[in-house]
Amino acid sequence: MRLVVAHCSVDYAGRLTAHLPLAPRLLIVKADGSVLVHSDGGSYKPLNWMSPPCTLTVERRSDEEAAADADGSPWIEQWQVTHTKTGDTLRVRLHEVLEDSSHELGVDPGLQKDGVEAHLQALLAQNIDHLGEGWTLVRREYATAIGPVDILARDADGASVAIEIKRRGEIDGVEQLTRYLELLNRDPLLAPVRGIFAAQAIKPQARVLAADRGIDCVTLDYDALRGIDDVESRLF
Repeated sequence: MRLVVAHCSVDYAGRLTAHLPLAPRLLIVKADGSVLVHSDGGSYKPLNWMSPPCTLTVERRSDEEAAADADGSPWIEQWQVTHTKTGDTLRVRLHEVLEDSSHELGVDPGLQKDGVEAHLQALLAQNIDHLGEGWTLVRREYATAIGPVDILARDADGASVAIEIKRRGEIDGVEQLTRYLELLNRDPLLAPVRGIFAAQAIKPQARVLAADRGIDCVTLDYDALRGIDDVESRLF
């Protein structure tokens, strides 16, 4: 990856045209061929960019040979980035280079998300009494003919409970649990089976549908399940 901080102007031509006047910016040239132009604002989104597949050609000029940009100021280096499929071009003219460095980052291991459904399922299985005193875990990923139920448990009275877990509880999740319940309740060894729809956040429409189907909704607190947040000590 090459990182360049420079006073530059940028012109994009193709399906649309765009111009960035002379200003200090961060230019990023990545190993995959992409080129991104960033300012000090605008959060993570670049001001302009070219995605691969593309080619980058660089034209350098000495101070004596420096050409003039549209505004009359001299540039010392020009990047021409051309998309190999669309023909769109990104032209970056560097007037003064403040920093220029290259770094070999290697293969990225990828984003490892915390608090995804698998984590919530494992934590709730380990802390099944979070749903009520005397509850016991029967099995995680309880197999059915239409897919595995996240958790099958028994409440304090020994009744079967099917639990579907989502990070964000939406109508689709309620529909999924409904199908599981219809199938599980055909098993005389389990019936009657009631359902719990558990998520970190549940949309109002999902709550309404769950109530209509006789399904309870439970909001999961990820930090509390991990034991790093004392819910009882909160003010609100």
